[in-house]
Amino acid sequence: MAELLFETYGVPSIAFGVDAAFSYKYNQKLGICDRDGLAICSGFTTSHVIPFINGEPVYEACCRTNVGGYHVTDYLKQLLSLKYPHHMQRLTWEKVEDLKMEHCYITLDYASEVRLFQKGAKEAEEKTRCWQLPWTPTPVEEPPSEEELARKAALKERQGQRLREMAEAKRSSKINELENELKGLEFLIQQLRQVNGNDIPSFLAETGYVSKQEIESAIVKVTQSLRKAKGEQEEVEEKPEISNSEKYTLIDIPDNMLTPDQVKEKKRQLFLKTTSEGRQKAKQKRFEEELERERRNKEDEQRRLENPELYMEQLRVKYKELSEKVEQRKRQKTNGNGNENNNVSGGVGRGERLNAAQKERMRLLTTAAFDRGKGEDTFGIKDEDWQLYKKMSKDNDDEDEGPNEDETELARVSSKLREIDPTFFPKPDASSSGTEPPRFRPLTKEDFQILIGVERFRCPEILFNPNLIGIEQAGLDEMVGVSIQRLQSRSQRLEEGNGLTNSILITGGSCLYPGMSERLEAGIRMIRPCGTAIRVLRASDAVLDAWIGAASFASTMHFQRQVFNKNDYYEKGEDWLRRYQLKYTF
Repeated sequence: MAELLFETYGVPSIAFGVDAAFSYKYNQKLGICDRDGLAICSGFTTSHVIPFINGEPVYEACCRTNVGGYHVTDYLKQLLSLKYPHHMQRLTWEKVEDLKMEHCYITLDYASEVRLFQKGAKEAEEKTRCWQLPWTPTPVEEPPSEEELARKAALKERQGQRLREMAEAKRSSKINELENELKGLEFLIQQLRQVNGNDIPSFLAETGYVSKQEIESAIVKVTQSLRKAKGEQEEVEEKPEISNSEKYTLIDIPDNMLTPDQVKEKKRQLFLKTTSEGRQKAKQKRFEEELERERRNKEDEQRRLENPELYMEQLRVKYKELSEKVEQRKRQKTNGNGNENNNVSGGVGRGERLNAAQKERMRLLTTAAFDRGKGEDTFGIKDEDWQLYKKMSKDNDDEDEGPNEDETELARVSSKLREIDPTFFPKPDASSSGTEPPRFRPLTKEDFQILIGVERFRCPEILFNPNLIGIEQAGLDEMVGVSIQRLQSRSQRLEEGNGLTNSILITGGSCLYPGMSERLEAGIRMIRPCGTAIRVLRASDAVLDAWIGAASFASTMHFQRQVFNKNDYYEKGEDWLRRYQLKYTF
């Protein structure tokens, strides 16, 4: 610092002093503290305890801890950021510093204060402070008035009437066009009947049609369109159902009585018949399932009306049983997939979980593939092959992949419970119907509040217990005992340190917390002999007394004799500067 001031800035002369010493000497001048005493200065990054004997500081007996106001602010910022992660941008360093100076305090008994907040007593609620962040309430939409509803209904009716009129006009125009087109086609047919046979091709060439059948087909289409436009029902001719024997004529004929082309046609007819029968079976099965579902719903509604409480309890029991079954089935699937990759866990594999129908289908598929590899592919020539195909079809397998009966029933029971029981909430993965999207509630005023409770005294506590933030050093009360012990060992007089505790001056910005004097007095009393006089004094201005004391010292005549200039620095060197010590004479 001296080199920088002399060589860079060209300062003529300088003097170095300690802020705590300047503050103590200034308050001694004001009559607040005695000539013998202790100065406890807790600053921004460090805290010091300096003993004074006959008005002069004894630096050999001072004690220092690397904890100050910076660490208190940083600790409070960390705690609030963890507590309110959504408002971290609001927790700036300057704002947290203001919260610390405004709300933090030092408790006399830290453990009992923590227990008070753990119990959630009324006193703890009274000590909790609330910081309200800027918040704009969500605008509430007022329900429309009866006049507004009537106006909207009238507007909607007028719009509907206008659309109906436009649709009616379009429909009338289309009907006129179709009627004119139909009249033209009928007139064309009448002219065609009067034309001679040799002149028909030339007549048709002029009209743009190829044959009379094309004109008649156009008449049928226009007639159907006209009936549809007028809203008339089309005349549906009932077609007699064709029997399988008439539709598939070659199925019952032996192959030796058919030509090769007819054999191919027979195979195609067999395939179509099998596919058609499968679709009919599936349609019949869906129809039966629908009837069964309606019957079950009627029975459930009847039981619910007879005894609602018993019905709800039965549904809950059934829901629990089905949930366990579905979860067990999913676990088995998971174990099976794992065993396919690494079959060493001893679980149930895919092959062990197949039912009888699935195993039979696997056997038939394996046999057919084995026979096919021997030579020519002759599958389908014999009637037995198609019976085998029907057995291998997955339509006969009730255990197909997809939602099984348990999952479907579970979804039905879950929907029933949601309808009749408002307290029922389904499990996240219990039903195959999927989970409902999360419901977000609107933000309220309480969501923009930061409550400062236990943090008010937990953060300043690091001045007395630095190990709370991982610094293994002594607190302020222990530092007093260490400084007195060093002073006594230096002077070899035990009585020299006993009078110092009668004048303990606390200075620095971190000594402004409420309860600091009481906590220091209680802590020092525990480490000093019984009956020792202890008096903790607060500086007149804990923040500015160091500067005011230095300014007062610089205005005295003794200051000029204790400064050193650039020549002293170059002649005596750095070693002399290290031994330099200011004499605080006001």
